[in-house]
Formats: sequence, structure tokens, C-alpha cells
Amino acid sequence: MKIKYILVISFFLVTLSCNKIKHNGEGSGYPITPVSFTDVKLTDNFWLKRIESNRTVTIPYGFEKCENEGRIRNFAKAGGLLEGKYEGKMPFDDTDVYKIIEGASYSLAVHPDSELENYIDGIIEKISAAQEEDGYLCTWKTINPDTTPAWWVEPGPRWHNLGSSHELYNAGHMYEAAVAHYRATGRRNFLDIALKNADLITETFGPGKKLEVPGHQIIETGLIKLYLVTKNRKYLDMAKFFLDQRGNSQGHELYGPYSQDHKLVTEQDEAVGHAVRAVYMYSGMADIAAIMSDSSYLKAVDKIWENVVSKKLYITGGIGARHDGESFGDDYELPNLTSYNETCAAIGNIYWNHRMFLLHGEAKYIDVLERTLYNGMISGVSLKGNSFFYPNCLESDGKYKFNQGSLTRKPWFDCSCCPTNVIRFIPSVPDYIYAYRDDSLYINLFVASEANIEMRNIRLNIYQETEYPWDGNVKIIVAPAKEEIFTIKIRIPGWAREKVIPSDLYRYLKKDDEGFTLKVNGELFDLEMNKGFAVLTRKWSKGDRVELDLPMPVRRVLSHEEVKSNRNKIALTRGPIVYCAEWVDNGISVLNMVIPDNAEMKAEYKEDLLEGLVIIKGNVLDKKGGKAELVAIPYYAWSHRGPGEMAVCLQRK
Repeated sequence: MKIKYILVISFFLVTLSCNKIKHNGEGSGYPITPVSFTDVKLTDNFWLKRIESNRTVTIPYGFEKCENEGRIRNFAKAGGLLEGKYEGKMPFDDTDVYKIIEGASYSLAVHPDSELENYIDGIIEKISAAQEEDGYLCTWKTINPDTTPAWWVEPGPRWHNLGSSHELYNAGHMYEAAVAHYRATGRRNFLDIALKNADLITETFGPGKKLEVPGHQIIETGLIKLYLVTKNRKYLDMAKFFLDQRGNSQGHELYGPYSQDHKLVTEQDEAVGHAVRAVYMYSGMADIAAIMSDSSYLKAVDKIWENVVSKKLYITGGIGARHDGESFGDDYELPNLTSYNETCAAIGNIYWNHRMFLLHGEAKYIDVLERTLYNGMISGVSLKGNSFFYPNCLESDGKYKFNQGSLTRKPWFDCSCCPTNVIRFIPSVPDYIYAYRDDSLYINLFVASEANIEMRNIRLNIYQETEYPWDGNVKIIVAPAKEEIFTIKIRIPGWAREKVIPSDLYRYLKKDDEGFTLKVNGELFDLEMNKGFAVLTRKWSKGDRVELDLPMPVRRVLSHEEVKSNRNKIALTRGPIVYCAEWVDNGISVLNMVIPDNAEMKAEYKEDLLEGLVIIKGNVLDKKGGKAELVAIPYYAWSHRGPGEMAVCLQRK
């Protein structure tokens, strides 16, 4: 027992050391530094149970699926530990294992589990065996490069047909997982595998060498994470090379807009092509803009962001209008029934918007992040944590099998990028709550929590008490180690300032006259607003209390007139939550439901419904003028009670 106690203490000391590597801001290039999720303890009733569900259900479930379907055996086969053919239908099945290791590592960082840690070490041993002597690692190529796991991938030697082989995509996810594992455990067994592979990449690609680029981006952000851990400049330069080469026809045959390989990245100003590839690339561009102070990258990524938020963003924060190519559509092309909104794209959109906030310090990026987080991302996983949406449509007729051949969430997919992306993302949600710059603390998200923060020479604890997203009352208790003058910047959400999102793509039907209030120690504070934040600069003492009250009336949202699919329709929102009408709660067809502009809407908390949530009720009409009662639930919770009709956007007339 004593030995076990010493081991636990040692684990936490290692973890604290690794956290300093992760978020000390040294060399990151970003002017704003996020407070690590390992320094934030959640006490809320919304995210805490989802993180726990991810830890106890989704992570072991994902590993089990990877065991049963051969994804882990492929590493053993490539390493000569087993005989047999490659198992699986995708060239990127290796990444499912990597992403689960990444999510499990984040979980280990705050919830030590020796059994899980030992299990992961066993997988890493197989990964090590699969790595070829010079560092190459891609199981389907190593097992048999003359065969192909998918009809659309040409067989051939390493680096053949990089547009679809996913060799570099596999590497990128490996790097991200290896860095996460190193930071969680302090051990280098996985990191050294990743570095050996990255060294091969830097020896193989670059000026005077191979000039091709990956078809699917993510190696760029993976290489940058290796750079931030090792400070080895060659990994950063390699990431920029891959980005610089996109759209350069002198270096390789261009893949075209689908892979964002139609123009130099610095000349791109519109989001096109495969949405997941795109947002991974935009995240890498933001990293380069920050770390290398590259104004051309910054200008380009700013323009692309404006295009997405002004013309290509769903009200749920989802992106990617088309099933065809899992891609962005044209400007204002935002269909409901056939919307794609891949779960991976929502997660990538959060990664990108967080980086944009760290660059610019503007609340509008967190507004988009929050909308995606509470709606278009979390809808991708069931409340129990063991079934998933790949696409996230905004309307269902109960007939169109939008989810890879299913009307509802599925337990797994041949291409299981979305479930494993959920696994790696959920444990890091507390990463997005707080950030700091110099002596200014940003409070970005409202989640009941306790945070231990050190910025410059100021040490403090912050406590949030709130029932957000169901209630807009937020109490913030400030406890500095000693009395200090510093600044707290509290985001006032766009939805509380009459901005659905930071563009004219959506707007409220009517203005709400009940504004937010902010008090310090019980007295109204003379507000200074800057970039969407309430700025509070004063001498803070232990026990000082800030009270923010954000009224949450039911709001009707209209889309821009150019969004043809939403003309004469409204969506219902309350706070950050987007609502939908689902067949099981309503006595009439939700597709034929009409909500008159003067119909009264009321919010009601239902503790026993779908793990507890606020519903919206009101009197509405059917298309023939008959009266009916509407019950709307949060969009993220739909399709838990059987397939059928659902709609986010409902008729006004």
C-alpha cells in the first residue's frame, strides 16, 4: 500500500512537470496561453459526466473495437509478431489506434489508471515492432505494399500516390498521440517512435528532395507539436514546407480543391473541398502564423475564417454541406436534410477557432467554438458514449439513411475516424475554459470548475459556480495567493449581445431588451468592453466574487436570405443551445409544423429526460391551421429514442 502511494505521488510529480512543457507558452508563438485541462477540475453537471462516460465507456469500447476488427493486430503483423493479411478496409486504420491512445493519455493525466497505462504500453510495443528500421511506419504498406485496403487507394511502394495513401496522415495522428502520451506519463517509449518517423520524413521530403504533399492534412500540426516538445527546428520547417507546397504545381501534380491543393495556401480566401482536411490545414496555418510571425499566413487564414463564418457555417457550428466529398458547398449552400456536418469537422473547427482566439484575443472565435461544442460536436456521440453520428444532419424525414446507411447513431464504422476523434477530444474540453496573457486572465467558457492558475508572477485559484448551459447565472470566486492588481476578462457571449454568430449569416427575429449584468462583490461594475470581453482591472483579494447574469429567453433565429433552404423558417435557441423538434415528443409531423411569430415559448427543465435538460414548449400550428403543442429538445440529444422525423429549422407561416 505504501509503495502504491509513493507511485501515485510520483505520477503526479511527473504530470506536473509535463504540464509545464505543455502550456508554459515558451516558444509557442501565440500571445495567449491556454490554462491546461490538467489544472482545471470540473464540478459541473454537464461536461463532467461526459468526460467520465468517455473514460469509462468510450475509451475501452474504442480499444475493444480496434482489437476485434484487427487494427491492433495489424501492428503485430507488420512487426512480425503475427502472420496474416492486413485487416480493415481503410488505409488509415492505424490512426484509430493512435487517436484512442491520445484520448486515453489525456484521461490518464487527470485520472491515473495503472491497468490502462500498462495496456497502452502493450500496444506501443506492437507499434514499435511495426516500425521499419529507418523509421517508416504504415502497417498496410509494410504488411504488403502490392495490395490495397480500399478500392480508391493504389497499391505500390512507400510514398506512392500520396494523394490517397494516407501515409503522412497516419504519421500526423501518431505524432499528436505520442506527444499526448509523453506529457501524460513522462515516458518516451511512444515519443521516440514518433521522432524516428519524423526524422525519416525530414530526410525524405523538402527542397531538393521529394516535393509531394499529403492528400489529407494533419501531419503539419503533428510536426509542430513535436517541435514544441523538442525545440528541434527541423520539425517546424517541415510542417511549413508541406503547407508552402500546397498549390505549387512545380513540385507535384496538384490534387485540386478537394484537398485544398489548388492554390498556394497564402492565396486561398475561401473554404473549399473536404471540410476535415481543410480545418486541419487552417489550424496548421494558424500555428505557422503565430510561431513564425508570418503575416501572409495570418492574412490568408483570417480571410478563410471570415468566409466560413459569413457564408458556410451551420447554426449548430457544423461545417461541410455536402455528402459528396464530405465537403464545403458554395456560399450560402446550407441544406438541412442532406447536410453533412461531419463530427470530425466540428472537432477540427473547435481546434481552429481556439487557435484563432489565441492569436487575436477576440471573443468571436470562442463564440463559434462554444456554438460548435454544445451543438454540432457533442451530437456526434450518444449520451451513453457507445454510438455515434458520422454526419450530423439538421433535418430527418425518418427515411433518408444519412448516417452511413443508418437512420440513427451507429456503434462503429468501417471508417471510424469520428468515434476515435470524439475519444481524443472529450477529455481536453477543460482546456478551452481559461487562458491568460501577461497579467490578464481570460474566462472563455462558463463551466462549474476549480482552476489553479499561474500567470507571470501571479498565482491564483478561480472557482466557477453555474448551471450553464441551462442557466445564465455565473458566480466567479477569485482567490489570489496575495492581493494583486491584475485583469480578468470575462467573455460576454455573442448570443447575449444580439449576435447569433459573428456575421450576418444568422440574426434574431426580435431584439431582447433584457441585457446582461455584472457585479463585483454585490455592486454593479462600471463595464469596459473590449473585443467581446468585459474587462475588470482592480486589486483582487481572496474571496472576491464576480456575478454575471446572462438572461436566457427563448430566441427565434432567421437565416440570411441567400440561404434558400431556410427561407420562411426559424430556428429556436436558448443561450448557447440550438433546439430541434423530434417526432417522439410531438403529436404532428415536425416537418409540417408552423411556429407563428407571436406564439409564446416557455423553457422548462426536465430532470428525468435524456439525463436532464431544458426543453422548449409552445402552442403551434400544423400546415392546415390546426392547433398543436410543440416540444423541442436540445439538438445534441436527438435520436436517442428511435429514428423518425426531426427538424432544427421550422416553418414560420
